[in-house]
Amino acid sequence: MNTKVTLAGVELKNPVMTASGTFGSGAEYSEFFDLSALGAVVTKGVAHVPWPGNPTPRIAETRGGMLNAIGLQNPGIDVFLERDLPFLRQFDTRVIVNVCGKTVEDYCRVVERLSEAPVDLLEINVSCPNVKEGGIAFGQDPKALEAITRQVKKYARQPVIMKLSPNVTDITEMARAAEAGGADVLSLINTLTGMKIDIHRRTFAIANKTGGMSGPAVKPVALRMVYQTARAVRLPIIGMGGICNGEDAMEFILAGATAVAVGTASFRDPCAAKKTAEGIVRYMEQYQVEDIRELIGVVE
Repeated sequence: MNTKVTLAGVELKNPVMTASGTFGSGAEYSEFFDLSALGAVVTKGVAHVPWPGNPTPRIAETRGGMLNAIGLQNPGIDVFLERDLPFLRQFDTRVIVNVCGKTVEDYCRVVERLSEAPVDLLEINVSCPNVKEGGIAFGQDPKALEAITRQVKKYARQPVIMKLSPNVTDITEMARAAEAGGADVLSLINTLTGMKIDIHRRTFAIANKTGGMSGPAVKPVALRMVYQTARAVRLPIIGMGGICNGEDAMEFILAGATAVAVGTASFRDPCAAKKTAEGIVRYMEQYQVEDIRELIGVVE
């Protein structure tokens, strides 16, 4: 039985990875299971300098998910290269680094620093606010998305994954813009913008007022966007958004995703990603499927 998939020439032993921002750089989760069980580990966002993140409170539970406004807190590229990357390279899994920034130059600095590092793919978080354009996210303007993709590709030695924001009118327009800019892979969806109010304190549950909503409640939206994107571009897709188990993952694969990422579910069950990979195998056994690639995008 073959569970291997390929993303831009990089082979993964199975299609399951972690979603950026939900797994740190893997150290805490490695106490629960062997990270080698996963196709890939996707790191938390890495910037060219340390980011302190947003003020607290930064997380709130919602029905069927959660809101977060962490603000991409991270120790920066120097600490990542010195501490986190050597740790991850101990495991037999692919390493995907999520890159964040506030200007195109920020992204390119990090990508250039990673060009000689033992990293398999780069995931570019274009949901960051573009400070030079009044704060609108790179991923909400097709021209900006195409431009940043093209610039990042100039510095990247590894294949580039553009992580698309769902907070747009037409996801296929954004997908085509990333493809036009030279993206090798697309990942979607990032979080949906949401809000929660504490009625007893009569204030916002999160200091930032709004946050990114993730978890099972967003899965139908994510699945629809993955399906639409798979039919709009020729690039491989990493699907994510509310995946909790193998059955959820199979929905995304049948809709057109080559690989999937488990995020919020890992907060509830640290072994959720590993169990998802096992669930895919059980599905293949149940329906006597010899190769996972036979199932990608079969639902028309």
